[in-house]
Amino acid sequence: MSRYSSPARNSISTGTPRRSFSESLIEQSIEAATVLINKWNPETSTYAKVTSLFYESKSEAMQFIRCVNDLQKSMHALVTENSTSEKLVHAQNLMQIAMKRLQKEFYQILSMNRAHLDPESVSARSSRASARSSISDFDDGGSVSHDDEVRNVGDSIDEVEEVSSIAMTDLRSIAECMISSGYAKECISIYKIIRKSIIDEGIYRLGVEKISSSQINKMDWEVLDRRIKDWLEAVKVSMATLFNGERILCDHVFASSDSIRESCFTEISKEGATLLFGFPELVAKSKKSHPEKIFRVLDMYTAISTNWIEIDSIFSFESTVTVRAQALNSLNKLSDTVRSMLSEFESTMQKDSSKSKIHGGGGVHTLTLTTMNYLSLLADYSNILADIFADWPPPPRSSLPESYFESPSTDDSPAPAISMRMAWLIVVLLCKLDGKVEHHKDVCLSYIFLANNLNHVVSKVQTSNLKYLLGEDWIAKHEEKMKLFAANYERLAWGPVIATLPENPTATITPAQAKEIFRKFNSSFDETCRKQSSFVVSDPKLRDEMKVSLARKIVPSYREFYDAHRSNVVGERNVGLIVRFAPEDVGNYLSDLFFGNNNNSGSTSVSSSYSSSHQRHSWSRG
Repeated sequence: MSRYSSPARNSISTGTPRRSFSESLIEQSIEAATVLINKWNPETSTYAKVTSLFYESKSEAMQFIRCVNDLQKSMHALVTENSTSEKLVHAQNLMQIAMKRLQKEFYQILSMNRAHLDPESVSARSSRASARSSISDFDDGGSVSHDDEVRNVGDSIDEVEEVSSIAMTDLRSIAECMISSGYAKECISIYKIIRKSIIDEGIYRLGVEKISSSQINKMDWEVLDRRIKDWLEAVKVSMATLFNGERILCDHVFASSDSIRESCFTEISKEGATLLFGFPELVAKSKKSHPEKIFRVLDMYTAISTNWIEIDSIFSFESTVTVRAQALNSLNKLSDTVRSMLSEFESTMQKDSSKSKIHGGGGVHTLTLTTMNYLSLLADYSNILADIFADWPPPPRSSLPESYFESPSTDDSPAPAISMRMAWLIVVLLCKLDGKVEHHKDVCLSYIFLANNLNHVVSKVQTSNLKYLLGEDWIAKHEEKMKLFAANYERLAWGPVIATLPENPTATITPAQAKEIFRKFNSSFDETCRKQSSFVVSDPKLRDEMKVSLARKIVPSYREFYDAHRSNVVGERNVGLIVRFAPEDVGNYLSDLFFGNNNNSGSTSVSSSYSSSHQRHSWSRG
């Protein structure tokens, strides 16, 4: 009988101890929780009211968290076994006390560690490994003071990082405990209030505040320009530290719940980020006009586009799509503004009167100076402009002659849209310059004017990023055209002077013929020098090239003729009037050209600058 009754007795005997063991564990858990939780109950203990659990004893704080987690498990077991148990009521009361304690600890850690949990400190944690590596790479042979300095800096950084890391770990422990215990709402509420204030304060301190379009339109440009510069700095700081650090902290503290992470970060950052990325749209849409506006608009476009990867990563949640949308919308508005302003710039050039007279002895025109300064500065934004004009239709050739539109492209590699746009704007400029000389009577001055202005255009291209947009072929073609203008000037202005000298300067001729040639040369050279004395060539290199070219064509031939035939007229009366220039004199006069020295003293202006003693000195060599 004992053999058959054993199974039944065994069943009863094994079941009772198991229930007792389970109840024993629950009781032990509740008893342990009761002691520790009541110890830190601020309602019953003055010590607990004024002391921080996590700052007083980290080991006890961790024990407190474990007790709460065990209590939570015990409560689940009690609900399963007996939902009306007095132990369950007691456990629930303990849980409420514990949650209030943790809620207080959570708030204290967040508020007391604002300096160590600022976004800059938090965001720096991700790059500490590389920073340590760079410190360790210092030369071991450095001075002691230098090593000590590096070590002290490293210790300081490590200390700040350690405090930040401990605080983040504590916050995460508390958050996970409260969330698993069903008190997520209380935890999240504290976190959102404190951390949102940090983001909002950070945005404000960076100079970004809510502003309307009407306020922007009423601002002086200097004020708006300062705000834009503040915004540019704000984007740099906020993406590197403010929002980046907040996202890192939020992801760490609420790692146990994706939905809570998203909810917290969105509510904390959405308002500030939308305000930040909404400012460029307001500037783009404003009616404020200023020559520098396009460059500030490009700066803002650059700031958003270069930070787009970070923007997309930090605000990757579905609930922060409005932040990404605002940044994209600002980019689009900025693009539209740049295209519109370039179109307006082109229109302004087109409207410039083509009948305007040439001023300043044929120097560089104001339109050329302003246009090329503008385009060379724009070329610094070539990569950004390439994006903006990538899908923009090429400029129309309109009614401009085909010869003007020399595209910086080849059959093998079509030019980018921005290169075409820049080439087109220069075409418009050159056409307007051509128009300015069409009705000018002095053809020589017209060629000087064209040479000067085209030289300035080419020089600006060569010394700016325009050279990469337009290419070497473009530069070579326009340099050739500029040299052609200079050659045409030389031919028309100085051809008559050159023509007065015989093809063979040393050929035998009569004294009368020599006298006549000297007379014609004197008259032509004197008149041409007088007429050209008001002309200016702005660029020193071009000026020297033109003077050297003239000297090579005139001085050697005249010197040969002078040396061969001056003796034929030595016996003539008034010989100083017959041979008025020594070869050195001719060279000196040519070297004085193109400085814009206007002299209206008459046909004797050139020769009168030489004294009779100088003439005697010249003739004494004959």
